[in-house]
Amino acid sequence: MRVERVAILGGSGQLGSALRDAFRDREVVAPSHTDVPIEDAGALAALLDDRRPRALINCSAFHHVDTCEREPERAFAINALAVDRLAALCAARGIGFATISTDYVFDGKLGRAYREDDAVNPLTAYGASKAAGESLTRRHGDRHWIVRTSGVFGTIGSSSKGYTLIDKVLRQAEQGEPTRMVDDMVFSPSYAPHVARAIRDLIEREAYGTHHVVNAGACSWYEFVRAAFGKAGLADAPLEATTYAALGNRTRRPMYSPLESATLSRDGVAPLPSWDEALDEFLAARQSRLAARGA
Repeated sequence: MRVERVAILGGSGQLGSALRDAFRDREVVAPSHTDVPIEDAGALAALLDDRRPRALINCSAFHHVDTCEREPERAFAINALAVDRLAALCAARGIGFATISTDYVFDGKLGRAYREDDAVNPLTAYGASKAAGESLTRRHGDRHWIVRTSGVFGTIGSSSKGYTLIDKVLRQAEQGEPTRMVDDMVFSPSYAPHVARAIRDLIEREAYGTHHVVNAGACSWYEFVRAAFGKAGLADAPLEATTYAALGNRTRRPMYSPLESATLSRDGVAPLPSWDEALDEFLAARQSRLAARGA
């Protein structure tokens, strides 16, 4: 279907900003959380009735993993119950509904990359709330897209943090500050513009269902940052490998949670480039952004 108008919740974050760019030749409605809180069913219904988008993409989430452990009620209120209401509102109006999920719905114990049909088994309140949001979305019919992704990075900071992790460590390296990164947590780095373009393709092809949308390949956080430093001419920057246990964080996380897709090629969507290629594109975009700012 040709999507002439798309609504995006969470449009100021990394992925939301990339989605706005991916749909730049369409009409994009991206209200701020202040104007249309995801928890406010009345405001959401008014938005859908007034603007009548063909699709609504939900990028809003309570995604600070450690805080979710301390505030599970809030995690479920935003990541599950609000998503349930959104899916219901869209279904009642014939609007396609897309929501973003995560590799944290898995426990990381499978020993291989997870595919769309693997069983979920979250370890955290965050992962459990996102898994619940997936299930609640499915109960409102078939016109939905559940997009699981992992380790999203881009040139736009998240709305809650104001920066991306890779930007933060690159700045540290440029200033000669040491960086420690875990080498025993493996994931699928995902470049926001690549993920956004795949989501647009899924929506316009009406390829409903659950999809894993990540850059190809997998690495540890240490390997990811080491590659970024090397490509950025910072190979000599101080970078120390450590273990997750050594950080002293009590939140259990999936230690091996790469994603791979069995659905994208089936639905005619081009596979995403490797995470290594994505890093090249990210660094070129970062350099252009810094040059424009005179940094």
